[in-house]
Amino acid sequence: MIAAPEIPTDFTLLQESETHFSSDTDFEDIEGKNQKQGKGKTCKKGKKGPGEKGKGGNGGGKPAGPNRMNGHHQQNGVENMMLFEVVKMGKSAMQSVVDDWIESYKHDRDIALLDLINFFIQCSGCKGVVTAEMFRHMQNSEIIRKMTEEFDEDSGDYPLTMAGPQWKKFKSSFCEFIGVLVRQCQYSIIYDEYMMDTVISLLTGLSDSQVRAFRHTSTLAAMKLMTALVNVALNLSINMDNTQRQYEAERNKIIGKRANDRLELLLQKRKELQENQDEIENMMNAIFKGVFVHRYRDAIAEIRAICIEEIGIWMKMYSDAFLNDSYLKYVGWTMHDKQGEVRLKCLTALQGLYYNKELNSKLELFTSRFKDRIVSMTLDKEYDVAVQAIKLLTLVLQSSEEVLTAEDCENVYHLVYSAHRPVAVAAGEFLYKKLFSRREPEDDGLLKRRGRQGPNANLVKTLVFFFLESELHEHAAYLVDSMWDCATELLKDWECMNSLLLEEPLNGEEPLTDRQESALIEIMLCTIRQAAECHPPVGRGTGKRVLTAKEKKTQLDDRTRITELFAVALPQLLAKYSVDAEKVTNLLQLPQYFDLEIYTTGRLEKHLDALLRQIRDIVEKHTDTDVLEACSKTYHALCNEEFTIFNRVDIARSQLIDELADKFNRLLEDFLQEGEEPDEDDAYQVLSTLKRITAFHNAHDLSRWDLFGCNYKLLKTGIENGDMPEQIVIHALQCTHYVILWQLAKITESSSTKEDLLRLKKQMRVFCQICQHYLTNVNTAVKEQAFTILCDVLMIFSHQIMSGGRDMLEPLVYTPDSSLQSELLSFILDHVFIDQDDDSNSADGQQDDEASKIEALHKRRNLLAAFCKLIVYTVVEMNTAADIFKQYMKYYNDYGDIIKETMSKTRQIDKIQCAKTLILSLQQLFNEMIQENGYNFDRSSPTFSGIKELARRFALTFGLDQLKTREAIAMLHKDGIEFAFKEPNPQGESHPPLNLAFLDILSEFSSKLLRQDKRTVYVYLEKFMTFQMSLRREDVWLPLMSYRNSLLAGGDDDTMSVISGISSRGSTVRNKKTKPATGKRKIPEGAFLTEESSSSDSMWLNREQTMHTPVMMQTPQLTSTIMREPKRLRPEESYMGVYPMQPEHHQAPLDYNRRGTSLMEDDEEPIVEDVMMSSEGRIEDLNEGMDFDTMDIDLPPSKNRRERTELKPDFFDPASIMDESVGLVKRGGN
Repeated sequence: MIAAPEIPTDFTLLQESETHFSSDTDFEDIEGKNQKQGKGKTCKKGKKGPGEKGKGGNGGGKPAGPNRMNGHHQQNGVENMMLFEVVKMGKSAMQSVVDDWIESYKHDRDIALLDLINFFIQCSGCKGVVTAEMFRHMQNSEIIRKMTEEFDEDSGDYPLTMAGPQWKKFKSSFCEFIGVLVRQCQYSIIYDEYMMDTVISLLTGLSDSQVRAFRHTSTLAAMKLMTALVNVALNLSINMDNTQRQYEAERNKIIGKRANDRLELLLQKRKELQENQDEIENMMNAIFKGVFVHRYRDAIAEIRAICIEEIGIWMKMYSDAFLNDSYLKYVGWTMHDKQGEVRLKCLTALQGLYYNKELNSKLELFTSRFKDRIVSMTLDKEYDVAVQAIKLLTLVLQSSEEVLTAEDCENVYHLVYSAHRPVAVAAGEFLYKKLFSRREPEDDGLLKRRGRQGPNANLVKTLVFFFLESELHEHAAYLVDSMWDCATELLKDWECMNSLLLEEPLNGEEPLTDRQESALIEIMLCTIRQAAECHPPVGRGTGKRVLTAKEKKTQLDDRTRITELFAVALPQLLAKYSVDAEKVTNLLQLPQYFDLEIYTTGRLEKHLDALLRQIRDIVEKHTDTDVLEACSKTYHALCNEEFTIFNRVDIARSQLIDELADKFNRLLEDFLQEGEEPDEDDAYQVLSTLKRITAFHNAHDLSRWDLFGCNYKLLKTGIENGDMPEQIVIHALQCTHYVILWQLAKITESSSTKEDLLRLKKQMRVFCQICQHYLTNVNTAVKEQAFTILCDVLMIFSHQIMSGGRDMLEPLVYTPDSSLQSELLSFILDHVFIDQDDDSNSADGQQDDEASKIEALHKRRNLLAAFCKLIVYTVVEMNTAADIFKQYMKYYNDYGDIIKETMSKTRQIDKIQCAKTLILSLQQLFNEMIQENGYNFDRSSPTFSGIKELARRFALTFGLDQLKTREAIAMLHKDGIEFAFKEPNPQGESHPPLNLAFLDILSEFSSKLLRQDKRTVYVYLEKFMTFQMSLRREDVWLPLMSYRNSLLAGGDDDTMSVISGISSRGSTVRNKKTKPATGKRKIPEGAFLTEESSSSDSMWLNREQTMHTPVMMQTPQLTSTIMREPKRLRPEESYMGVYPMQPEHHQAPLDYNRRGTSLMEDDEEPIVEDVMMSSEGRIEDLNEGMDFDTMDIDLPPSKNRRERTELKPDFFDPASIMDESVGLVKRGGN
């Protein structure tokens, strides 16, 4: 047994790399070195090869035979090409590299071992060298300590963690080298009680190091060494069994035929094999107890993963020795690891075991103990872990169905509706294996039958039952997609589904209920859509991928099958279910996936006529919007000019529209007759006809029927009389909207006359006026419709309409006047920013229903988003957003994301104007508080505290890069100071200005000022203060004192230059050898003293005149700014024209969860570790979670030294930020 040194607790992990070994090479015993002198003595000499990156080894006293090692010349015992370099290059065959080393080992094993020791040291990234003198006279711990001292501090990287293809290949080469080394030495050298003892002692000592590089590299080496030894042990076991069988066979022969010499040889061979196996077991025990037992719970997740990956290989490779509870428990325990990559290795290791059904009996106890944990891992926050957990349960299910309970299976079933496709597909496979893969004996006779009598009929019913029982009826597309890969044959059996819907049930067969038929039609539609489109449903996947040639052929074949079957069956299905709105809506979507050419090539025109007749009948029977829109889309799909059926369908469509338009004009004329009171029947007829026309106008150009006039007459009458039914008004507004959009599309796509433009302009303006009138309607639904359409029209006909070289549309540009903007804003304030309980109208008085509340909230969010879009695209003035921004805190849960995104977009458009809007919103809240409570309010009141909290949130949205927001923050303070001193106290100057308390709110933004700018703002503040004010110390003057203090504080600890990563371009070239003093960089005080005098009295004056929102700006892309990297400006592009700009250095994210004590506590020089998993959901968002103004960057010391070399002092002019010329430069840069 190898004496395993005690190793401090460390947690390690690695990746699996299985190596196969051949046993075809043997080596001579050189000078009796292979002689065994006792059992259980593996570390005979006690040499422990420690160290790090070495550049060669002293050969000691013995010559190295020919002056070559590994095929390379040596000079004075130091190689020109080290073993590390040969492996790193990876150009030579690994076996030849190992053979060269073995050859050198035969000549002088000390020199060869020294080379191997330095190889492991170098692979750890250490520049130290273990010399022959150190090897002979120093203990392992002393050598490792010396190697640790020689570690390079310039970088925390080492070969196993370095990026790049070369280093990724190095890892595999490193693992391969160890495996080939053991394989080539397995017949002699590994039993010499010297080489393996030294290597194992070295790796054991290094794995106990506090240096991550040593620990990681040595653990990987030790685990790969163990894997190679397991393979040797397995071969020895096989040879022993073979030898035993040969011995038994020879011994059982009769005495006359028995060869005693052969018996003695077999006995001797078995004895040798047994001795070898005992030694291999001693080596494996030493590695397992000296390395694995400590490193499987290392602080580093990657090291832990290594251990779990390799133990999985051992159990799979040599199950007789390792597949027992003594080893399985480590995998079971580690399934609770905090890092996903470690849990993932546990599951993949177990999959290799459960895949082999012969091993199931050995896994029974483990399964019963850890089954619940595996089931719970299907909900793991790491999707990769969840996928592998489901796959593991599928293997468990295949091995024994009794192991998983019904509750266990149900926990997996519902994952077929997961939005993450790999999880859903894995769950779909589990579901299929459990419910659909088994075939009853009586089904064997049905294999050749089709349709209702086919083998899939019962499986289709089972699928329907499962779908209904899941109570997630709207997610049929997700269910189909989840099972698409594993149950394609079942899901594409459309003949069976069609026969189940159309044919009568067989004798004794239970017919499908109405609910089941609806579910079957929905599932059938989803399978047809998936086959025709060949991509997952919306919400799954990243988008459409390029299909392979085989997939394209399958797609075409499926579309042909679908068309041939349903071109005939669809009219029959529509006729059977014509009165059922839900079924008809789904069935009418099928023609979208037809190959319309087959109607002609297959001589199916009569079936097309039958389909058109059924659609016409459905239009006449139904007034449901979904049904009518489905009919409209079906006509649109069939009216394709590329196919010969176009004329036939176009005639049918025109006839239908003609009838509807004539009927609508006739009904409208009677409905609007003066002096007559329209009855309910007339209103119903008008509404139903208008619904049909509106649904068709959505997908079809009905301009030739001139629908604008009749709709305008209808809407105008509704305004004059005020008694028009709300649904008629809603659909009339929608239909008129479509009329205008189709006219705009026609003008845009083709050359148009000036008369067409003027007519459209007139109609559009008149329509906007009508919508504006209906904003004051008594009915909420009408107002919401008018508001939504008005926002859309203003967006479409804004200045954006001329983008893309469409200058000819300039006459159509429409900018809302101030009254319209005011009405739109009033609508938002009255109908969006309300409590749930007050919103009884929009939810039809069903606020007790949770679903209705969610729907009402969704509607209000859409209304707010529509208005915010007008702000973002500068259709309305940016200052109107002040009324939106001030609701940020109060309605954060409902609309916080929308409001924050609006802030972000407006800041991209104009930082100055956005800042002025933010301060305006705070001023409005302050004035509202004054009106409610008077000027003598309590500054500790919830209202005032709420305004301060809102200001704090606003300040956090500016982020950490103070240079980018420098001018905006300065302007914000300017407006805030002016507001605070705007209203003098009527009682005289001895009393504070009426709005002075606003400075308390303004102080929340002081931390966003640069130190230079704080001084400048302070100078500006003093212009409003009298000498007496500065002497006041009463409570009423506390806001002024606190604001002054906020401007004066933080001068010595301002670290903005480090935070924003700004350093001078003119700084000297980086010098790695330079080690300036550490600590936070400070800008010289003289920079302020010399610059203060440059601030003129007029630096704030006339500033307002240059602050205007740009009239035309490029359309901001509607993406979250949090996902976009900040734009880097060149010095000449920056608004800070007088300031030298410097390259950015991205700061590493802060670790809020660092454990107080860990293994790396004394070793944070090479690399800083994060032992704990990152917590979720703690921080509301990226900007707001960082409630601080400065921070220190936690980098390795050497990096800090290099960075600080570049952080030269920046000499800013604090007054120039207020100077008008700089502002002009800035705006020009935008």
